[in-house]
Amino acid sequence: TSQGLLNDEGYATAYENAVDKFDAIHRLVNEYAPERIELALTSDDVRRIAATGKLVAMIGVQNAYPLGTDIGRVEEFHDRGARYMSLAHTGPCQPSDAQSGEATGEWLHDGLSEMGRHAVAEMNRLGIMIDISHPSKASIMQTLELTRAPIMASHSSARALSEAEEWGVPGRVDVADFVDHIDYMVNLIGIKHVGISSDFDGGGGVAGWDDASETFNVTLELVRRGYTEEQIGMLWSGNLLRVLDRVQEVAATIQAEEG
Repeated sequence: TSQGLLNDEGYATAYENAVDKFDAIHRLVNEYAPERIELALTSDDVRRIAATGKLVAMIGVQNAYPLGTDIGRVEEFHDRGARYMSLAHTGPCQPSDAQSGEATGEWLHDGLSEMGRHAVAEMNRLGIMIDISHPSKASIMQTLELTRAPIMASHSSARALSEAEEWGVPGRVDVADFVDHIDYMVNLIGIKHVGISSDFDGGGGVAGWDDASETFNVTLELVRRGYTEEQIGMLWSGNLLRVLDRVQEVAATIQAEEG
Protein backbone atom coordinates (compact mmCIF):
# COMPACT_ATOMS: atom_id res chain seq x y z
CA THR A 1 0.00 0.00 0.00
CA SER A 2 1.15 3.53 -0.66
CA GLN A 3 2.45 5.39 2.37
CA GLY A 4 1.00 8.65 3.56
CA LEU A 5 1.38 10.73 6.70
CA LEU A 6 2.08 9.07 10.02
CA ASN A 7 -1.26 9.98 11.56
CA ASP A 8 -4.62 8.37 12.24
CA GLU A 9 -6.11 9.47 8.91
CA GLY A 10 -3.19 8.07 6.97
CA TYR A 11 -3.29 4.78 8.87
CA ALA A 12 -7.03 4.41 8.30
CA THR A 13 -6.70 5.02 4.56
CA ALA A 14 -3.84 2.52 4.27
CA TYR A 15 -5.68 -0.12 6.29
CA GLU A 16 -8.77 0.24 4.10
CA ASN A 17 -6.60 -0.10 0.99
CA ALA A 18 -4.84 -3.17 2.37
CA VAL A 19 -8.12 -4.89 3.21
CA ASP A 20 -9.41 -4.12 -0.29
CA LYS A 21 -6.36 -5.88 -1.73
CA PHE A 22 -6.70 -8.88 0.57
CA ASP A 23 -10.36 -9.17 -0.41
CA ALA A 24 -9.56 -8.82 -4.12
CA ILE A 25 -7.09 -11.70 -3.97
CA HIS A 26 -9.62 -13.91 -2.22
CA ARG A 27 -12.27 -13.02 -4.81
CA LEU A 28 -9.81 -13.91 -7.57
CA VAL A 29 -9.01 -17.37 -6.21
CA ASN A 30 -12.46 -18.22 -4.85
CA GLU A 31 -14.91 -16.60 -7.29
CA TYR A 32 -13.37 -15.31 -10.50
CA ALA A 33 -10.83 -17.99 -11.47
CA PRO A 34 -10.70 -20.87 -8.97
CA GLU A 35 -10.01 -23.27 -11.83
CA ARG A 36 -6.87 -21.33 -12.80
CA ILE A 37 -5.32 -20.03 -9.57
CA GLU A 38 -5.33 -21.00 -5.89
CA LEU A 39 -4.05 -19.38 -2.70
CA ALA A 40 -1.18 -21.12 -0.91
CA LEU A 41 -0.51 -20.77 2.81
CA THR A 42 2.24 -23.40 3.16
CA SER A 43 4.94 -24.96 1.02
CA ASP A 44 2.82 -28.11 0.77
CA ASP A 45 0.04 -25.97 -0.69
CA VAL A 46 2.45 -24.58 -3.28
CA ARG A 47 3.55 -28.00 -4.45
CA ARG A 48 0.02 -29.41 -4.45
CA ILE A 49 -1.39 -26.50 -6.47
CA ALA A 50 1.52 -26.49 -8.93
CA ALA A 51 1.05 -30.23 -9.51
CA THR A 52 -2.50 -29.56 -10.71
CA GLY A 53 -1.28 -27.10 -13.32
CA LYS A 54 -2.85 -24.08 -11.64
CA LEU A 55 -1.10 -20.82 -10.87
CA VAL A 56 -0.03 -20.36 -7.25
CA ALA A 57 -0.92 -17.17 -5.38
CA MET A 58 0.80 -16.16 -2.15
CA ILE A 59 0.12 -12.95 -0.23
CA GLY A 60 2.86 -10.61 0.93
CA VAL A 61 2.59 -7.26 2.71
CA GLN A 62 5.29 -4.96 1.37
CA ASN A 63 4.73 -2.21 3.92
CA ALA A 64 3.74 -2.41 7.58
CA TYR A 65 2.22 1.08 7.40
CA PRO A 66 -1.37 -0.31 7.24
CA LEU A 67 -0.89 -1.77 10.71
CA GLY A 68 -1.46 1.73 12.06
CA THR A 69 -0.69 1.57 15.77
CA ASP A 70 -2.50 -1.74 16.29
CA ILE A 71 -0.05 -4.63 16.69
CA GLY A 72 -3.06 -6.96 16.63
CA ARG A 73 -3.32 -6.37 12.91
CA VAL A 74 -0.24 -8.55 12.37
CA GLU A 75 -2.39 -11.52 13.39
CA GLU A 76 -5.32 -10.18 11.36
CA PHE A 77 -3.15 -10.00 8.24
CA HIS A 78 -1.91 -13.53 8.91
CA ASP A 79 -5.50 -14.73 9.16
CA ARG A 80 -6.23 -12.99 5.86
CA GLY A 81 -3.48 -15.06 4.24
CA ALA A 82 -0.29 -12.98 4.49
CA ARG A 83 2.85 -15.09 4.73
CA TYR A 84 5.51 -12.39 4.51
CA MET A 85 5.70 -8.76 5.55
CA SER A 86 8.22 -5.95 5.26
CA LEU A 87 8.37 -3.52 8.17
CA ALA A 88 8.98 -0.51 5.90
CA HIS A 89 8.87 0.52 2.25
CA THR A 90 9.41 3.94 0.70
CA GLY A 91 9.97 5.79 3.95
CA PRO A 92 10.07 5.41 7.71
CA CYS A 93 6.85 4.20 9.27
CA GLN A 94 5.60 3.18 12.68
CA PRO A 95 7.69 -0.02 13.09
CA SER A 96 10.87 0.77 11.18
CA ASP A 97 13.17 3.11 9.31
CA ALA A 98 13.52 2.53 5.57
CA GLN A 99 16.59 2.25 3.37
CA SER A 100 15.52 5.45 1.61
CA GLY A 101 16.77 7.37 4.65
CA GLU A 102 20.34 6.84 3.51
CA ALA A 103 19.91 9.66 1.00
CA THR A 104 19.39 12.23 3.76
CA GLY A 105 20.83 10.55 6.82
CA GLU A 106 17.63 11.30 8.69
CA TRP A 107 16.17 8.49 10.76
CA LEU A 108 12.94 8.29 12.72
CA HIS A 109 13.79 5.33 14.95
CA ASP A 110 17.49 4.57 14.41
CA GLY A 111 16.35 1.15 13.25
CA LEU A 112 13.29 -0.52 14.73
CA SER A 113 10.78 1.22 16.96
CA GLU A 114 9.33 -0.50 20.01
CA MET A 115 6.36 -1.42 17.83
CA GLY A 116 8.76 -2.87 15.28
CA ARG A 117 10.34 -5.07 17.91
CA HIS A 118 6.92 -6.33 18.92
CA ALA A 119 6.09 -6.92 15.25
CA VAL A 120 9.18 -9.13 14.82
CA ALA A 121 8.08 -11.22 17.80
CA GLU A 122 4.52 -11.45 16.49
CA MET A 123 5.65 -12.54 13.04
CA ASN A 124 7.82 -15.21 14.64
CA ARG A 125 4.85 -16.37 16.72
CA LEU A 126 2.44 -16.50 13.80
CA GLY A 127 4.70 -17.89 11.08
CA ILE A 128 5.03 -14.81 8.87
CA MET A 129 8.34 -14.43 7.03
CA ILE A 130 10.12 -11.16 7.79
CA ASP A 131 11.13 -9.37 4.58
CA ILE A 132 14.21 -7.11 4.81
CA SER A 133 14.29 -5.74 1.25
CA HIS A 134 13.25 -2.16 2.12
CA PRO A 135 14.06 -1.44 5.80
CA SER A 136 17.26 0.39 6.75
CA LYS A 137 20.50 -1.43 7.47
CA ALA A 138 20.12 -0.69 11.19
CA SER A 139 16.60 -2.13 11.11
CA ILE A 140 17.87 -5.25 9.37
CA MET A 141 20.67 -5.79 11.88
CA GLN A 142 18.32 -5.29 14.82
CA THR A 143 15.82 -7.69 13.26
CA LEU A 144 18.54 -10.32 12.95
CA GLU A 145 19.36 -9.89 16.64
CA LEU A 146 15.73 -10.34 17.67
CA THR A 147 14.26 -12.94 15.35
CA ARG A 148 14.05 -16.62 16.25
CA ALA A 149 13.17 -17.56 12.68
CA PRO A 150 15.11 -17.02 9.43
CA ILE A 151 14.40 -13.87 7.44
CA MET A 152 14.08 -13.32 3.69
CA ALA A 153 14.77 -10.55 1.17
CA SER A 154 11.92 -10.56 -1.34
CA HIS A 155 13.56 -8.45 -4.05
CA SER A 156 17.11 -7.28 -3.45
CA SER A 157 20.26 -7.26 -5.53
CA ALA A 158 23.89 -7.32 -4.38
CA ARG A 159 24.79 -3.85 -3.16
CA ALA A 160 28.53 -4.47 -3.45
CA LEU A 161 28.18 -5.42 -7.12
CA SER A 162 25.85 -2.53 -7.92
CA GLU A 163 28.19 0.02 -6.35
CA ALA A 164 31.24 -1.48 -8.04
CA GLU A 165 29.90 -1.14 -11.57
CA GLU A 166 28.81 1.74 -13.80
CA TRP A 167 25.31 0.65 -14.83
CA GLY A 168 24.49 3.56 -17.20
CA VAL A 169 21.03 3.78 -18.76
CA PRO A 170 18.52 0.99 -17.92
CA GLY A 171 18.57 -0.37 -21.46
CA ARG A 172 22.16 -1.49 -21.00
CA VAL A 173 21.26 -3.72 -18.06
CA ASP A 174 20.28 -7.18 -19.25
CA VAL A 175 19.71 -10.75 -18.07
CA ALA A 176 23.45 -11.44 -18.03
CA ASP A 177 23.97 -8.53 -15.61
CA PHE A 178 21.11 -9.85 -13.49
CA VAL A 179 22.60 -13.33 -13.31
CA ASP A 180 25.98 -11.78 -12.41
CA HIS A 181 24.28 -10.83 -9.14
CA ILE A 182 23.10 -14.40 -8.64
CA ASP A 183 26.62 -15.70 -9.26
CA TYR A 184 28.07 -13.19 -6.83
CA MET A 185 25.69 -14.08 -4.02
CA VAL A 186 25.93 -17.84 -4.63
CA ASN A 187 29.72 -17.58 -4.37
CA LEU A 188 29.47 -15.37 -1.27
CA ILE A 189 26.85 -17.14 0.85
CA GLY A 190 26.04 -20.42 -0.89
CA ILE A 191 23.28 -21.48 -3.25
CA LYS A 192 20.98 -22.57 -0.40
CA HIS A 193 20.56 -18.91 0.59
CA VAL A 194 19.84 -17.26 -2.77
CA GLY A 195 16.53 -16.83 -4.59
CA ILE A 196 15.18 -15.08 -7.67
CA SER A 197 12.31 -12.63 -7.90
CA SER A 198 11.10 -9.69 -9.98
CA ASP A 199 9.66 -6.26 -9.24
CA PHE A 200 7.84 -5.54 -12.49
CA ASP A 201 5.25 -3.20 -10.92
CA GLY A 202 7.84 -1.34 -8.89
CA GLY A 203 10.32 -0.16 -11.49
CA GLY A 204 12.05 -3.50 -11.98
CA GLY A 205 12.84 -5.30 -15.19
CA VAL A 206 15.93 -5.59 -17.38
CA ALA A 207 16.48 -6.15 -21.09
CA GLY A 208 15.47 -9.74 -21.69
CA TRP A 209 13.39 -10.01 -18.51
CA ASP A 210 11.05 -7.06 -18.67
CA ASP A 211 7.90 -8.95 -17.81
CA ALA A 212 6.76 -12.42 -16.79
CA SER A 213 6.61 -13.67 -20.38
CA GLU A 214 10.42 -13.48 -20.60
CA THR A 215 11.15 -15.42 -17.42
CA PHE A 216 12.60 -18.37 -19.34
CA ASN A 217 15.54 -16.16 -20.39
CA VAL A 218 16.79 -16.13 -16.79
CA THR A 219 16.66 -19.91 -16.58
CA LEU A 220 18.44 -20.19 -19.93
CA GLU A 221 21.27 -17.94 -18.73
CA LEU A 222 21.62 -20.05 -15.59
CA VAL A 223 21.88 -23.20 -17.73
CA ARG A 224 24.53 -21.53 -19.89
CA ARG A 225 26.57 -20.84 -16.76
CA GLY A 226 26.46 -24.43 -15.62
CA TYR A 227 23.75 -24.42 -12.96
CA THR A 228 22.08 -27.82 -12.62
CA GLU A 229 18.34 -28.46 -12.74
CA GLU A 230 18.37 -29.04 -8.98
CA GLN A 231 20.20 -25.78 -8.32
CA ILE A 232 17.87 -23.82 -10.59
CA GLY A 233 14.91 -25.28 -8.70
CA MET A 234 16.45 -24.09 -5.44
CA LEU A 235 16.90 -20.58 -6.82
CA TRP A 236 13.39 -20.28 -8.25
CA SER A 237 11.42 -21.68 -5.32
CA GLY A 238 13.07 -24.36 -3.23
CA ASN A 239 15.05 -22.06 -0.96
CA LEU A 240 12.12 -19.75 -0.28
CA LEU A 241 9.81 -22.64 0.53
CA ARG A 242 12.41 -24.07 2.89
CA VAL A 243 12.53 -20.73 4.72
CA LEU A 244 8.72 -20.66 4.92
CA ASP A 245 8.76 -24.17 6.37
CA ARG A 246 11.30 -23.19 9.00
CA VAL A 247 9.43 -19.98 9.90
CA GLN A 248 6.25 -21.99 10.41
CA GLU A 249 8.12 -24.62 12.45
CA VAL A 250 9.47 -21.88 14.75
CA ALA A 251 5.93 -20.48 15.09
CA ALA A 252 4.65 -23.88 16.17
CA THR A 253 7.42 -24.12 18.77
CA ILE A 254 6.67 -20.65 20.16
CA GLN A 255 2.95 -21.38 20.34
CA ALA A 256 3.65 -24.64 22.17
CA GLU A 257 5.88 -22.81 24.66
CA GLU A 258 3.09 -20.33 25.32
CA GLY A 259 0.62 -23.17 25.88
